[in-house]
Amino acid sequence: MIEIHNISKSFGPKVVLQGVNLTIPEGDSICIIGKSGSGKSVLLKHIVGLLESDDGYVKVDGERMDQLTKWQLFILRRTMGFVFQGAALFDSLTVFENVILGLYEHGERDIEILENEAKRVLSAVQLLPEQNSIGDNEFSREWNILKNIKPSDLSGGMKKRVGVARALVGNPKYIFYDEPTTGLDPVTSEQIDLLIADLTNKLNVTSVVITHDMFSVFRIAKSVAMLHDGKVRFSGTAEELQKSEDPVVIEFISRFM
Repeated sequence: MIEIHNISKSFGPKVVLQGVNLTIPEGDSICIIGKSGSGKSVLLKHIVGLLESDDGYVKVDGERMDQLTKWQLFILRRTMGFVFQGAALFDSLTVFENVILGLYEHGERDIEILENEAKRVLSAVQLLPEQNSIGDNEFSREWNILKNIKPSDLSGGMKKRVGVARALVGNPKYIFYDEPTTGLDPVTSEQIDLLIADLTNKLNVTSVVITHDMFSVFRIAKSVAMLHDGKVRFSGTAEELQKSEDPVVIEFISRFM
């Protein structure tokens, strides 16, 4: 569970967050929405411990992020996966090398372990078939093709899937998505949304999605939080969001639908 208690944050004279309170239960799929500058990304950075608040605190699994040592924070972050807005793949690395980079940096050198984990997560994001669904020779052929591809040879949707696969390495409990459909066409955006929803259910992870795409919200979200002027303006289900009579909420939905 993620508990956000009265988080406030300013950068010089600019107030970004003002007493934000929010609880994200285990297994939830929450979309955090709001216009540019509303504090969505700043809030996300507080959740993963990349920013310190001026006031308030974040608890993850009962642990206050601001009270952890660097080592304890490192261990807690291993329960988290992060999908960056532009996928953030390294162009000089292959798909395989991009996916297992975190494991490699943490000291894993056993090629069989690295390959098996890459195969698992790339199958989970549907870039590889399930290994037991086709013959070994066919799977090996598809794996050998995919593992050596560079990001420059991938479509936008495939890059996003590789980014999601990398976030799944190590079976994280929480996955954070920063604008996962930005720059994608409507068809590919829907595919990524459905993938996120599917992974949340199949892997029993908690998904936190930063987005302004209302189509994504209604495909992904079990719950929604809207930030406005640094505060939580709305918190509830996607259905409740649609029925909201708050003029700020109505204007936001109509603008991004």
